[in-house]
Amino acid sequence: MTDPFDELRASFEQARTLLRQFKGDSYLFGAGVLSAVGRLVAASNSISPRTCAGGKPCPQVAGLNAALVRETFPGSDKFVQVIRESLSKSKVRLQAEIKGAKPNCPREDLFRIAAELKTAQADVVISFGGGSTIDATKAAVVLLALPPAGRVTAGTGSEANRVPAEAGIDSYFGTGLVTKGLAGSGKFLTPHVAIQTAASSAAHLTKYSNITDISTGQKKLIVDDAIVPAHPVFDYETTYSSPPHLTADGAMDGIAHCLEVLYGAVGKSFYNKAAEITSTGIALAVTYLPRVMENPHDKKAREALCLATDLGGYAIMTGGTNGGHLTSFSLVDILTHGRACAIMNPYYTVFFAPAIEKPLRLVGNIYRQADLTKADIEKLQGRELGIAVAQAMFDLARRIGFPTRLSEVQGFSQAHIERALTAAKDPQLKMKLQNMPVPLTAEMVDEYMRPVLEAARDGDLSVIKNV
Repeated sequence: MTDPFDELRASFEQARTLLRQFKGDSYLFGAGVLSAVGRLVAASNSISPRTCAGGKPCPQVAGLNAALVRETFPGSDKFVQVIRESLSKSKVRLQAEIKGAKPNCPREDLFRIAAELKTAQADVVISFGGGSTIDATKAAVVLLALPPAGRVTAGTGSEANRVPAEAGIDSYFGTGLVTKGLAGSGKFLTPHVAIQTAASSAAHLTKYSNITDISTGQKKLIVDDAIVPAHPVFDYETTYSSPPHLTADGAMDGIAHCLEVLYGAVGKSFYNKAAEITSTGIALAVTYLPRVMENPHDKKAREALCLATDLGGYAIMTGGTNGGHLTSFSLVDILTHGRACAIMNPYYTVFFAPAIEKPLRLVGNIYRQADLTKADIEKLQGRELGIAVAQAMFDLARRIGFPTRLSEVQGFSQAHIERALTAAKDPQLKMKLQNMPVPLTAEMVDEYMRPVLEAARDGDLSVIKNV
């Protein structure tokens, strides 16, 4: 068999080309790029004007005040020091450093960060961390600028339109509601420079902010082009010491982004572009993830995962995620996001199979090239094709030590299935149902999604019903 690593040499340059097409010169990525952050922050004053007295844009000024929302993972201090020195050289004053968010971005962390940013009154906000900290910063910047959608509080001057953060964030869960709130308001979001530190969610590149209500165990989404960071940054060196479990979680999240977008692109005008992006990302991830797990210090493999997960970000800005992500939002109390998506996507693959034969052959052949299946992908059709690809996904999961069924997960109960079914009927999450290659309405959830979840509980593909 051809060595898959030889076959993928061209995929690295293809990935870089795609990312440049996606972000142009605004994206700073690669090993050792962190020292250039000051230049980007200094330039961000011209990206999005702020509102001064009388509702007029503030004039540009020499020297900006910045606030840094940062994580404190092992080894992070040396990277933050590089940021500090780079800001200083660019005459940017760092007037506040704020602790980042815990995994899954709890609402409480969002409200704390928003309050501290409000006190800082920075011209530019910088986030440094993984997806949760970047998502929290995206949402916090919204709370700095806008009252709850459709509501204006009493008051004048600096007190007008101010409401507690706790009351405001629910108004923006859904699609396009931040843009709607900004329209005609004379307000602007504070420029946000997002520095990614994990090969995972690609939050630095996207219009999504995931926020979790820990009390209910449910995650919800802000989806809006207005919250895309003005300048994204990803220094691959920040991932070199990432522990194996975080590395695997992140890579599987990137695979899920690519996979779900590809499935949902069938029959749509952007299918060919989605296939180019996602096939490159999936191939890099499934080939190099086992290699990183065996040798965490393999820099080439680390680069492959960084590029792959960034392509996952490009993918979800091209199309949208669906079943795996939707269910993962109800499993936040027992599973990391990437792990939840990794468990669920094989089962949704079988459910969608009759409607997605073209992308399934593309994905199946990638897994075959990575020696994850022996199935003759070209000869299979419909549900049988879906089962073959699902089994290849299970093989990858086993190689990296992931569970393949929900019943293997500590803390799982039937209540998680009921929560996921209830969430699927929530209008604030309906974009996930609509993005499915087999679209479901809320009325169809119990008949068709319940068997998928029960299959995932027991590891039994046979109980899945195809529409």
